[in-house]
Amino acid sequence: MSAVTMEATTILPILKKKLAFLSGGKDRRSGLILTIPLSSDQTSMEELSATLDYLLSIPSEKCKARGFTVIVDGRKSQWNTVKTVVLMLQNVIPPEVSLVCVVKPDEFWDKKVTHFCFWKEKDRLGFEVILVSANKLTRYIEPCQLTDDFGGSLDYDHIDWLNKRLVFEKFTKESTSLLDELSIINDADKSSSVDKDKSADCALLPSFDPETVLQTGHELLSELQQRRFNGSEGGGGGGQGGPAWCPMEEELLAQPQVMKLLDSLREQYTRYQELCRQRNKRTQLDEIHAKVMQVVTWLQGPGSELLKTQQTIGDSMRSAQALQQKHEEIESQHSEWFAVYVELNQQIAALLSTGEEEEVAELKALQQQLSDVCYRQAAQLESRQNVLQAAQGFHTTTQELSQQLDGLLGMLCADVAPADGASIQQNLKLLEEKLQTVEAGLASLRQKGALLLEQMCSQPSWPLEETESPTTEQQDSVQHIQSVMEDMQLRKQRCEDMVDVRRLKMLQMVQLFKCEEDALQAVEWLGELLDALLKTHVRLGDDSQETRTMLDKHRKFVDVAQSTYDYGRQLLQATVVLCQSLRCTTRSSGDTLPRLNRVWKQFSVSAEERQQRLELALNFHTAAERVLQQERVEAESLDEVDSLGKTLLDRLTMPVIFPDGSEQFFGSPGDTAAAAEGVRERLLLVEERRLQLQEARLHNDGDEGEEEVLNGQDARLDVIGEELNEKEDQDEEEEDAGQRGEDLERATQDC
Repeated sequence: MSAVTMEATTILPILKKKLAFLSGGKDRRSGLILTIPLSSDQTSMEELSATLDYLLSIPSEKCKARGFTVIVDGRKSQWNTVKTVVLMLQNVIPPEVSLVCVVKPDEFWDKKVTHFCFWKEKDRLGFEVILVSANKLTRYIEPCQLTDDFGGSLDYDHIDWLNKRLVFEKFTKESTSLLDELSIINDADKSSSVDKDKSADCALLPSFDPETVLQTGHELLSELQQRRFNGSEGGGGGGQGGPAWCPMEEELLAQPQVMKLLDSLREQYTRYQELCRQRNKRTQLDEIHAKVMQVVTWLQGPGSELLKTQQTIGDSMRSAQALQQKHEEIESQHSEWFAVYVELNQQIAALLSTGEEEEVAELKALQQQLSDVCYRQAAQLESRQNVLQAAQGFHTTTQELSQQLDGLLGMLCADVAPADGASIQQNLKLLEEKLQTVEAGLASLRQKGALLLEQMCSQPSWPLEETESPTTEQQDSVQHIQSVMEDMQLRKQRCEDMVDVRRLKMLQMVQLFKCEEDALQAVEWLGELLDALLKTHVRLGDDSQETRTMLDKHRKFVDVAQSTYDYGRQLLQATVVLCQSLRCTTRSSGDTLPRLNRVWKQFSVSAEERQQRLELALNFHTAAERVLQQERVEAESLDEVDSLGKTLLDRLTMPVIFPDGSEQFFGSPGDTAAAAEGVRERLLLVEERRLQLQEARLHNDGDEGEEEVLNGQDARLDVIGEELNEKEDQDEEEEDAGQRGEDLERATQDC
């Protein structure tokens, strides 16, 4: 294929005028059809000549050898213009033009002139010129090879053809230039070592982007393969019914040329890519090596120095927090370099999967060196962080324990003046809880101190310092930790001793309050016994057996009261001892002993009176039962029973007189009357026994003294009856007085 000597871009404005074009149609000899559409305007022969030169440079020599059929459309032009164009074809393409068809207008030119002129010039022109009307043009050319201007069915878009032609020429030019540059670059790389300078990298850059040129070529080839170079999808067969025609075959489109350029370009570009890949890999290796050394240098230099200067743990929570903040700043600086390490590690891993043996060994060495340094530095950072965290925990626990000890000491130094035993128990419980909290805090402090010492002793050593000895800062920190734990232990021991003393004192106070409460309870119990004695212990029994039983119960009742009194006395003696031990000069229990003695004296008097009444009643019932049961009774015995009964009745009417002069009756008047009624009934029985004895004696003595005896009996019964009536009246008055007193007391309570 001949080389293109002209470019469309140089005569693009002329080509756009469509002074001539190759539609892609062929004549019956397979020669190309060149169409020259003349217009009514004056046609520039120079522009037409340039257009023809360009168009005739496109076909191959083989295609040109088959000749051209030129269609000169003169329907809109003058004869002279047509003649000039025909003569010009002789100078432009004399050997290629085989036939010139001049399409004549409807208004035919002068036949003589035209026929004579073309016939006259036939031999000189070297090609045949015929005049033909548009409708007779199909005699020489098939309709499917003619455009619609001449009644054919061949589609042709001049602007589309021109655009595709520009693309083709642009691709050809760029791909050819790019091939030359890539060949030079690839060949130069074979004969010389790879240049690592930036200038060599710049020489690797071609004038055109290979990817863009390849993409343009593929798009162009796709258009050629789809036969759309001139914008046609393939014209129909027209009126002749022929097969579809695909214009711009290989002679015009140069599809093989595009394919050949693409193949060559891909080959050179592949070599170029491999070359760039190798150089980029070498450059990347150098960059990775430089970055690795930069990271290693900083970590082993400034980074290590920063950590070596931070060895203390502080002496308080605030100083430990300041050290933690400083460590976080150091960690932040290291984090930036660790991020670079992660990025480098990823890059090295990616290169290891594609690198060659020599590169892999170099990369592994770099990776190992970088990992060793980074992991060692990370271990130092982590160890320092663990030490600082343990130090913060130690100082925090120390501060909390110190506050707990201060609170416990303040509680121990405060005076204990509780109001009752419950408050003392509560204070004692609070004291024990505080002591337990202190013990737990001290145990936690020992644990955290041991952890801190362990963390400090287990810090990894620095390179080239295997025999490193503890620094002065570390020794001072260890001494400080031990000193703090010993001081806290001593403070806790002192507080514990004071707690023991305070506990004993508070337990004594609890015991004191308990004794006072129990003593008051004893007074209340004794008072309740006295009240029960006076209010419920009134009956004297209906016979000697019942009275004897009541007397035994009374003695037991008195024994219970005696035990209660003795218990109260013992409690009060214990309070005296406890007050002396606690140095309490004034206590609320000072009036308990007088109250206890007063109640006990009242109870003793009442119990003695009750016992005397029961003993008198026992004697009365015993004597009465003996008199009533014996067959022969002496008068003296009967008189004794009467005397005992009257004495007992008199005793029932008497109150109990306490040591302070106050008086108190046993039970209510009704209870006293009931007890007296039983005695009177027994007296009546005794008197009836007396009468029976007298009757028996009279019966034995005769009737002489019967009247006298009867008169004596009547008189005695009258006396006994009067006494009983007087006693009943007296009891009723006392009962009424008692009832009035109870009513008055209830009224007072209601008010």
